Amino acid sequence: MRLDKYLKVSRLIKRRTVANEACDGGRVFINDKVAKASATVSEGDIIEIRFGNKIVKVEVLTVKETVRKEETKEMFKYI
Repeated sequence: MRLDKYLKVSRLIKRRTVANEACDGGRVFINDKVAKASATVSEGDIIEIRFGNKIVKVEVLTVKETVRKEETKEMFKYI
């Protein structure tokens, strides 16, 4: 799955356009490498997002195309 879509589906970022802008700005990393919005996300990847002074680091547990709001907590875990 594309990185921008995963960020939206998992609700780490609320909108896909915002996820695209974060990727284009170099604020999203997959396994300590700067990632583009089109990068592929797979289970076991470590995603790091920088929101100004705050850094959010998560490990991808599952990758699903569609998820209900209650199931989003099962897609990743905070590190």
